[in-house]
Amino acid sequence: MDILVDVLIDSVKDTAQLVPFLLVTYLAMEALEHVGSGRMQEMISRSGAAGPVVGSVLGAVPQCGFSAMAATLFAGRVVTIGTLIAVILSTSDEMIPVFIAHQAPLGQILAIIGAKAIVGLAAGVLIDLIVRALGRGGDGKLHIHELCEREHCRCSDGFEPDGSGHGHDGHLHDHQGRPHHGRGFSGIVRSALYHTVQITLFIFCVSFVFGLIIESVGHENLVAILGSHPTSAIFLAGLIGLIPNCGASVAIADLFMEGVLASGPMMSGLLASGGVGLLVLFRTNADLRQNLAITVIVYAVAVLVGLAVASFGIIF
Repeated sequence: MDILVDVLIDSVKDTAQLVPFLLVTYLAMEALEHVGSGRMQEMISRSGAAGPVVGSVLGAVPQCGFSAMAATLFAGRVVTIGTLIAVILSTSDEMIPVFIAHQAPLGQILAIIGAKAIVGLAAGVLIDLIVRALGRGGDGKLHIHELCEREHCRCSDGFEPDGSGHGHDGHLHDHQGRPHHGRGFSGIVRSALYHTVQITLFIFCVSFVFGLIIESVGHENLVAILGSHPTSAIFLAGLIGLIPNCGASVAIADLFMEGVLASGPMMSGLLASGGVGLLVLFRTNADLRQNLAITVIVYAVAVLVGLAVASFGIIF
């Protein structure tokens, strides 16, 4: 019973920390959808090449909210796939408080954060280049309205868009021919709140389930599993990092500071530990194959970097 209460409290705290990020994200997206013009869409599409640079820097900030934000923005095609992956790989999540609690040297903490940011930047830029070379870069338009349609939030009721989801002049229109943004600030806030509540409830439920799983496995069992074989630990740590719960990064960082994990498994686990970014991605992005591909890419990059760190004897 105590475990159940502890997991419930942790899930509430972890989810509550994400609400401001989600709300700001949806407010921005609704503003783009209601107010943005073709010129705004063109500016966003042109800035896509620099997305992974910005994403890797923002992801390094010690929290897990930016990964949720990036996943939502990607679902609306506001940012590129490379930007999303850069954010997930560089996300610090809850590892920094653990390092500080263990009184880790500042240089060690900065080295790990910097390594994650560099890996995220390199992977994001490379993936965007590959996607563009394959002609899979999308249509260059925002698809925020599709989020409304999938969530059935009724924020587009009364509008008659053309095939692109917009009126013939590039804007959403209501039944009287007025631009969608004519609904004003209250409409933007209402739609943003609806999306935020839905995603928050979903994150809480899944975080609670995974929190129970982590608690059921136990700290001692994690030590036994990850400390049994150095190479296997890299693959296992990466899988643990994929768990969409802040407890994953806490476990990886804690085991590293206790000497159970070497630098290779630690980097694999922390690179894959992107907070609830992947969870939000599966909730908001309708393309399941694309979501699975992104998850596989994140895991593959994490494991490859972990193997490289172990092979070259890099010690953090």
